[in-house]
Amino acid sequence: MPDWVRPVAEYILKEGLKETLRMAGLAVAGSAVIGILLGTLLTIRFLPSRALIRLYVEVWRGLPIIVTIFLIFFALPSLDIRFSAFQAATIGLVLWGSAQVAEATRGAVESIPREQHEAAAALGFGWVGRHVNVILPQALRRLLPSMVGLLVNVIQNTTIAAIIGVAEVLETGNRSVERLTFTSFESHAFEIFAGVMAIFFIISFPLTRLAAYLERRLI
Repeated sequence: MPDWVRPVAEYILKEGLKETLRMAGLAVAGSAVIGILLGTLLTIRFLPSRALIRLYVEVWRGLPIIVTIFLIFFALPSLDIRFSAFQAATIGLVLWGSAQVAEATRGAVESIPREQHEAAAALGFGWVGRHVNVILPQALRRLLPSMVGLLVNVIQNTTIAAIIGVAEVLETGNRSVERLTFTSFESHAFEIFAGVMAIFFIISFPLTRLAAYLERRLI
């Protein structure tokens, strides 16, 4: 094994992969909490709340994630609101992801038969109790494949964070190429980026298969 391989691999796996997974985990958790809440509220027949939530969903779904991250990282400091590169990228992913989850949750909740709502109401549940105890457990079951798919998309989209300097997998790979070019005049770019590609494939492929399996079993 060439001498350069081990330090590069350790740097990408220990630093880059750790940041990628941390960012993806926080983004998916935030997206799930915000998106499920907004998606459930989107089913209420109250025009002002529906309009506000719909605006949120359409804005953050419609904007490219990189534009959202640039707004947070470069534009907000002019309003004296500052985030680190990692925080800005994570917030950008949460905004995008929560909009996706909100729309998926709305569809899942509305797919539950009306009889389920009526049966829960007959048992004395109010709107909150009806959704928490009866509707959402069924809707979340249908939402699970979409959540696994979201995790895959978020992991892949963490590479955008490299543009603002977050040391995730792609950025650590790129730094390794630059360092080797400077120190040994050999970049080994093909081998390093092939390794980066392999990391994302190893993570993403089982998750995409899991999403497909869950979709067949649960929906």
